[in-house]
Amino acid sequence: MTQVTRRELFPGVWLRTVHTDKFKSSYLSLTMLVPLERERAAANALLFPVLRRGTREHPDMESLSAALDELYGGAIEPIVRKKGETQCLGFVASFLDDAFAPGGEPILEPAAGLLGELLLDPVTHGGRFLSSYVESEKANLIDAIRGLKNDKRDWADIRLMQEMCAGEPYSVLRLGDEETAGRITNQSLYVHGQALMASSRVEVIYCGSAEAQRVEDAVLTALAALPRGAQTALPEVQRIQAPDTPRRIVETMDVTQGKLAMGFRTGGVTCWEEEYPAMAMCNAVFGGTTLSKLFMNVREKLSLCYYASSTLEKMKGLILVSSGIEFDKFQQARDEILHQLEEIRQGNMEDWELEGTRRTMIGAHLATLDVQDRQEDFWLGQTAAGLETGIEELVAQLEQVT
Repeated sequence: MTQVTRRELFPGVWLRTVHTDKFKSSYLSLTMLVPLERERAAANALLFPVLRRGTREHPDMESLSAALDELYGGAIEPIVRKKGETQCLGFVASFLDDAFAPGGEPILEPAAGLLGELLLDPVTHGGRFLSSYVESEKANLIDAIRGLKNDKRDWADIRLMQEMCAGEPYSVLRLGDEETAGRITNQSLYVHGQALMASSRVEVIYCGSAEAQRVEDAVLTALAALPRGAQTALPEVQRIQAPDTPRRIVETMDVTQGKLAMGFRTGGVTCWEEEYPAMAMCNAVFGGTTLSKLFMNVREKLSLCYYASSTLEKMKGLILVSSGIEFDKFQQARDEILHQLEEIRQGNMEDWELEGTRRTMIGAHLATLDVQDRQEDFWLGQTAAGLETGIEELVAQLEQVT
């Protein structure tokens, strides 16, 4: 039986515990939720990889690896995510669940302590991060940003997002951009990090067998030195209506396969609305599964695309279509994708399409309960959206969609 609780430990620091005996490992994440802003996105993305390089007690990767080995091969890694127009940066930790530790040895407390040490006691010199660590991780970040162009499918989707949401926070990449990343120094990143520690909202999520009170005590001890000041509020997601005339943007690259990306506004419907389960089902019937109209008709039956799928950005209220096409089939593919969307708008779908999609979606949601990092990511997304709807509740809502 899984029990989920959430409470505020101290100002702006929240703990969610997902109590379950299903796993042999425990999962603990610490995430700072900040507004997605072009000027700060790269510094935010760089901060936690630099923090992961070392602490005063464990000043390099070798000594940190030794400390993790003492936790029976535990792992703590930096992670940067984007949930709507919120940038989520932090650490995720995985370690042996206490129930399986030899001789009942406690693992939770030292694991939480090491995570807190990485966050609050980094190795520094002269009131700043070590220059070698910052420059090394900055080079990795810039390489990752440049590398986004290497996967042309992903790049087409990124360009769609940048053009469709130009001027909106959602157009900012989760890693930031190369120009602002290049200007970061060890001093500026240290100052930025200190400000974040005091002002950002912090969400801690635990999934494992430990009781909630014990997790709370471990987290409170680990974060005792976390400074708290005025909290930066997360802005409301900008809801923009679709323009009267769709925009078509063509970019030329040296590729052998064309990429057709299409974006649709959902009329303001996001995960906050009662209509969300129906919108999620709509997207799944359209292009979200291998039973979808895009897959079965545009790809399989008509062979107009090498691939064709759609995704729902639930917090922003967007449906995004991704497809690979022959250059000379652009118009046919575009028209057929729009035709399949119109079929759904007119209610033209077979019972097997709706029910097959429903079963696929429900199966995928329930499978989340069997994977710790997916549960953590689900609850982080719910938190960023200001929701407390659980997986089982979402399944019940999907059952009611007609």
